[in-house]
Amino acid sequence: MPKMKTKAAAKKRFAFTGTGKIKRKHAYHSHILTKKETTQKRNLDHTALVSGDDEKRVKRMLLH
Repeated sequence: MPKMKTKAAAKKRFAFTGTGKIKRKHAYHSHILTKKETTQKRNLDHTALVSGDDEKRVKRMLLH
């Protein structure tokens, strides 16, 4: 049986931290930025962690 492949879309969007949690980027920070407040854009720039409910699903996509 061949090896299972990692989902390429997930590989581009998620990364593991040193402790094994999964980092993600915020949505709404790629276009139509003129109408958004500076504070909102600054807060969206930081990375966030994947919630516990979605963590199992994302790990399966990354085969970790």
